[in-house]
Amino acid sequence: MLGHKRTAGSKPAVTRVAIASLGAVGLKLAQVFDDGFDGYQLTAVSARDRDAAAARVAGFKTPPEVLPIEELESRADLVIECAPAEFFSDIAEPFLRAGKTVVALSAGAVIRNEHLLQIAADHSGRIMVPSGALLGLDAVAAAAQGKIDSVRMITRKPVRGLLGAPHLETHGIEINGITAPMKIFDGSAREAAVGFPANLNVAVALSLAGIGPDRTHLEIWADPALERNTHQIKVVSDSAHFSMEIENIPSENPKTGRITAQSVLALLRKLHSPLQVGT
Repeated sequence: MLGHKRTAGSKPAVTRVAIASLGAVGLKLAQVFDDGFDGYQLTAVSARDRDAAAARVAGFKTPPEVLPIEELESRADLVIECAPAEFFSDIAEPFLRAGKTVVALSAGAVIRNEHLLQIAADHSGRIMVPSGALLGLDAVAAAAQGKIDSVRMITRKPVRGLLGAPHLETHGIEINGITAPMKIFDGSAREAAVGFPANLNVAVALSLAGIGPDRTHLEIWADPALERNTHQIKVVSDSAHFSMEIENIPSENPKTGRITAQSVLALLRKLHSPLQVGT
């Protein structure tokens, strides 16, 4: 498990890592671990298509086991969840019941599976949500120690990064072929987590750091002129008023920015580092 004790002069224990799903983020992380990432060893992966996953890791220096989701917990101390949101509970619950750590990229699934928080508390497990494609969560979390009056976020995405979202299909919103920016959502982060489960984990992460998913307000725009996902955040609190903006370069998956995988690595490196910077 994380937080291993060590005596003077001894080497820190290695944390065994499982990765649930080998999409754009999961495969990038797996490659980094295989190249060598201090303090961590990739021991197992899972994927919907296990044969395809096995082929992807076959050339690794140390190929991990390719296992069904239900077998990951026995092989690892920590799981990085990179899967479709509907699998979140199946991935996370065994690790939490064993008192282990879940690094959750599907932040929206956290608020749809709040029973897992009690399981984590009862068994000394932990769910960690990395910053992902967002910025400033440390400032938002600090402001939340006082009184936050409002958190507003405006997300603009290329059309291809929003196609297939349940909100579009449920409301009959057609964005293919639009020639100007189009606002397709205006509501809470909780509502966005349902309507855009593969797109707006950043909004949920923002809400969890601040005033919660029901009070965090979000607009989503489809913009045919954009090549990058952009997020603007404005926070008004009794300690500071601040605004932030980020443009994310997409990964191989247009729904996910390259910085998402890097944020996971930064989180893991901080856990094993003798120096931690930021709240």
